[in-house]
Amino acid sequence: MQSCVPIELGRDCTIDPGVILGYPPGRTVERTPVRIGDRAQVRSGTVIYASVKIGNGLETGHGVIIREGNSIGDDCSIWNHTTIDYDCVLGNRVRIHCNVYVSQYTLIEDDVFLAPGVMLANDPHPLCTKCMQGPTIKSGARIGIGATILPHVIIGENSLVGAGSVVNADVPARAVVVGSPARVIADVDELECPFDIVKPYVDGIDVRRRPEWNTVAPLPRPVVRPARRGQ
Repeated sequence: MQSCVPIELGRDCTIDPGVILGYPPGRTVERTPVRIGDRAQVRSGTVIYASVKIGNGLETGHGVIIREGNSIGDDCSIWNHTTIDYDCVLGNRVRIHCNVYVSQYTLIEDDVFLAPGVMLANDPHPLCTKCMQGPTIKSGARIGIGATILPHVIIGENSLVGAGSVVNADVPARAVVVGSPARVIADVDELECPFDIVKPYVDGIDVRRRPEWNTVAPLPRPVVRPARRGQ
């Protein structure tokens, strides 16, 4: 398919067959070039609309949709069958797993992780659109598998949202929240590794962003979960 805008690719990019760059938006918006930085790996089935700006080091899975008006930072990964709807802002080093929906007007800051199946909503009364705004997910937050974040909610820095939670109110920085509706159950520094090989959080920073990530060896597989304490 012919692009509706110029395509500006950085150095050392790999664009698979079957990728569409510069797809025409269905809305009446200004159409500007697609700009993708260096070292992008864009896999087959990905569609990137016009008027998208992406930094260096993008990596997509298959079937990713990135709508018009999006701004995406450096070293981001967006995995299979995820949609980034229009007019969102993603910071640097954002990792978004498979089958995630990021609604229009969402802000995701640096070092955020969204697990598979996360849903970000943006309309308090669907189809109205007059006060549509997606969540704001602050730097370092982790959103567990299958969680739903409702419109206008702010997820605090370095917080952790448990799997399957429905978040309808702001989450404090470094809080652990679970349930529907989600409620605070702990500070992230209180979390313990069931295998006692790492401390999950220190001063609000998870192990992935600490030196231990490179020094602690993974357990041999298959990994057997230990019995819960007290059992």
